[in-house]
Amino acid sequence: MRVIILAEESLGVRSMATFIETPDISVLLDAGVSLAPLRYGLPPHPVEFKAVKEARERILEYASQADIVTISHYHLDHYTPPFTSWFEWTNEEIFREVYEGKIVLIKSPEANINPRQLRRAHSFLKAVKDLAKEVVFCDGKKFKFLATDIEFSEPLPHGRDDSKLGWVLVTSIKYGKEEVVYAPDVQGPISQKTLDYILKTKADLLIIGGPPLYLVGHKDSMNEVCIGMKNLAEIAKKIPVTIIAHHLLRLKEWEEKSEEVLVSARERKHLAITAAQYMGFKNRLLEAFRKELYEREPPSESFLKWVKNKAERISEPPPI
Repeated sequence: MRVIILAEESLGVRSMATFIETPDISVLLDAGVSLAPLRYGLPPHPVEFKAVKEARERILEYASQADIVTISHYHLDHYTPPFTSWFEWTNEEIFREVYEGKIVLIKSPEANINPRQLRRAHSFLKAVKDLAKEVVFCDGKKFKFLATDIEFSEPLPHGRDDSKLGWVLVTSIKYGKEEVVYAPDVQGPISQKTLDYILKTKADLLIIGGPPLYLVGHKDSMNEVCIGMKNLAEIAKKIPVTIIAHHLLRLKEWEEKSEEVLVSARERKHLAITAAQYMGFKNRLLEAFRKELYEREPPSESFLKWVKNKAERISEPPPI
């Protein structure tokens, strides 16, 4: 199988967009990308807008090759919405390019979904129904494309079991003796149910959303994050290659805080690495270092005017 991670925090943006190709089928997982509207009280730096533009271009390049596009849940960094937003670097034309003519396998809006994601799902379905080749609710389902098997979990919690952030689907793609598991936004996982599900797979490669260390004291407790880290260390012992992604990479000190995970992998001669490292690049944690970006490269007056003007932010792209 060919696995290409297109966008992710270690590549400068919020995303887990991934392209997986077997001899039978090509799949674009979670074709979304986004920037945090505020971090350290600051909007995204121009360098971040350049990164989201480049990430969107990569997503479009691989969308043109994909037979299938999936949606694990309806957060804006995990799907392409049908409206204009430069924080996601999208508009109606880009939406069409991503989903037109595709088999679209999506999380069902009919159960295990919170109100905000339900509204987004309905808007998405209304816009995509006449574009896609087929739209299928895939919660807990298995699909076979010649010798390739694609399996979706039942909805699993977005973090802890009682998370208000909703539910997500974990995807497994199997070809021959290879299995890649894609576990977005499980936040460690924190949930024992999610941990058990992942450990039961026979994954050679796991792409997983790590614990949200940057939210400790705000939305998540230290105890929950520690559980997520402990569970991630257990996973790293079992799975040969674990790509640590997403929420964990929003903290500057992610590597220092992940020592337990990295040691667990090394002891078994496994790999626990970032998406950037997997793709052969240096880590580029732009959001985590947003404050330093503003200090080192102060934005232009025209950019600051644009970012403060909500109407202009919709009608015109940022002056970068």
